Amino acid sequence: MNSRTGADMTPNLHIERDDNTHSPGDESFRRWVSAVLTHTDHLDGRAAEVSLRVNGLEEMTDLNSRFRNRTGPTNVLSFAADLPSEVDLPLLGDIVICAPLVEAEAREQNKVEEWHWAHLTVHGVLHLLGYEHDTDSDAETMEALEIDILQGLNVPNPYADGDPNFRAAHQ
Repeated sequence: MNSRTGADMTPNLHIERDDNTHSPGDESFRRWVSAVLTHTDHLDGRAAEVSLRVNGLEEMTDLNSRFRNRTGPTNVLSFAADLPSEVDLPLLGDIVICAPLVEAEAREQNKVEEWHWAHLTVHGVLHLLGYEHDTDSDAETMEALEIDILQGLNVPNPYADGDPNFRAAHQ
């Protein structure tokens, strides 16, 4: 329950996984998305709808090229819903997370893999809500939100170990 509105912030979460990937269970993703919605209270207590896809390197490389004009895969992409103003639906959009990159980054950064999944999910949902990190000020705001939300999930600060590549990889 959202303490500010008393509303149930459990999202309507559609999850699809590429057959050759490993990821946390649906309930973990639901908890992480709910934590963002509860913390930010962007939907005035309405349930949100989010689609989440866990994919592999090839698909993520294609998506990153097509939608960001970048070479190679990235760990998370967010596609905010672009609804006409007269359509009043709590549809936030789509998040795509690349399982092999999450696993590799967690290993390289000596992070608990599930914590990295939580971080990337929180990061993706914040993008759906309009948060960006194009400027230092915006990045500081978004990172502070991520840290607060993750702390509420008992996930340590992902930037504490000096993850300077995270911001650079997402700009």
